[in-house]
Amino acid sequence: MNQNRDVDPQRTYIMSRVKQKDTRIEVLLRSRLHRLGFRFRKNYKALPGSPDIVLPKYKVALFVHGCFWHGHVGCRKGRRPKTRTDYWIPKIEENKNRDMRKMEEIKKSGWRVAVVWQCSLDSTIENTLRTLSSWIKSENSGLRTAEF
Repeated sequence: MNQNRDVDPQRTYIMSRVKQKDTRIEVLLRSRLHRLGFRFRKNYKALPGSPDIVLPKYKVALFVHGCFWHGHVGCRKGRRPKTRTDYWIPKIEENKNRDMRKMEEIKKSGWRVAVVWQCSLDSTIENTLRTLSSWIKSENSGLRTAEF
């Protein structure tokens, strides 16, 4: 696969500006959780996959996923790209596979894991926060993984 074929300089610039940590949705979620009284660690390297937010008191790890980058199925923002599909589809699939592996490793060590999707913070943030807060506080060991 030739990486340098017909690459649009503007597209390259746009993609170079995409952040991996402290994204708008991560900062928004952290701010709202803090207002609700939750105390957490961010980008916690002691757990596999360095979860975006970790609440040690509740043994909860949160991953904040962008719908495009993590292939959110059924979401408008997570739809598959129409160009360079030979590059993007395998990349997004590998992201999804890595996410699953890391979440399984975290659950095996006795933690609960939740994925908070970008679209749930863009449109229905109050409902998402209410449901997420209840899930965190429930300490329901039966529900080890959740998506919001």
